[in-house]
Amino acid sequence: MIRSHVMGCGSFLPRTILTNAELAKRVDTSDEWIRERTGIQQRHIAAKGEMTSDLALQAARHALHDAKIDAHDLDLIVVATTTPDETFPATATRLQARLGMKHGAAFDVQAVCSGFIYGMAVADNFIKAGQAKTVLLVGAECMSRLLDWKDRTTCVLFGDGAGAVVLQSHRGHGNHSDRGVLNTKIYSDGRLHDLLYVDGGPSSTQTTGHLRMQGKEVFRHAVTNISAAIMASVEEAGFKITDIDWFVPHQANQRILDGTARKLGIPAAKVVSTVAQHGNTSAASVPLALATAVQDGRIHKGQLVLLEAMGGGFTWGASLIRW
Repeated sequence: MIRSHVMGCGSFLPRTILTNAELAKRVDTSDEWIRERTGIQQRHIAAKGEMTSDLALQAARHALHDAKIDAHDLDLIVVATTTPDETFPATATRLQARLGMKHGAAFDVQAVCSGFIYGMAVADNFIKAGQAKTVLLVGAECMSRLLDWKDRTTCVLFGDGAGAVVLQSHRGHGNHSDRGVLNTKIYSDGRLHDLLYVDGGPSSTQTTGHLRMQGKEVFRHAVTNISAAIMASVEEAGFKITDIDWFVPHQANQRILDGTARKLGIPAAKVVSTVAQHGNTSAASVPLALATAVQDGRIHKGQLVLLEAMGGGFTWGASLIRW
């Protein structure tokens, strides 16, 4: 059967770093308060005039270089983002143009923090269906543009960045010894809208709006839903939790990472955490963490890597890859 191999990874973070101490000068908070509740120490913030497509472009170039392919080899670009440059057209089409890709297709996927997992499902299924051979998947966000900087319960959590992977079609045997994406599991529950949303939009307020969140309820659902998605992915592939080499979670909050690991009995040493340095970068957080662990040598060929995320909607999911 056809498998989607990860051929290359890339990432990009804006130059400006906003530390907890600097943030404490803007809002009633402190470095200790933020670290204790979230594990976050700093986050990267896009400069004035720096857009989501700018971040996506840099991450994409790094991924293409890592994969040793050219943009002309791509059949499809999928950008997972909740902060597009414009209401339309898709940020992916702007990225397509800037990469010099004059063929194929490009579109965005919107599943907030789960966007990269949803994008993985889309890209993998295009490849399995034979409609694309080589796909660039990007998670890119300027979450700082959606924040109410007077709300300390949300503005301390988020940052900006982008991560990307190149997926390519290869033949496998159809069993769990194959390299590539072994499965993707995605879910949603629209009844939970009010727990995490943005209070604006073109057809409602004609404004961008600000991010609103009920933190305690989000935490409770996050640990439960993410754990269930992980188990569904692992069991469908015929593995046990102990077989997984690396867990690369959405970097929402260190407490959520720790809570999920405890619930499933996952050793902390197997969990890739970048939340302290990046904060929550929404759809960019999984590929940013993935690229970090690949670049520092933790993840290498043949290992089992489990990606997972949960975001507004609620949306959540997991993807299991043999590297």
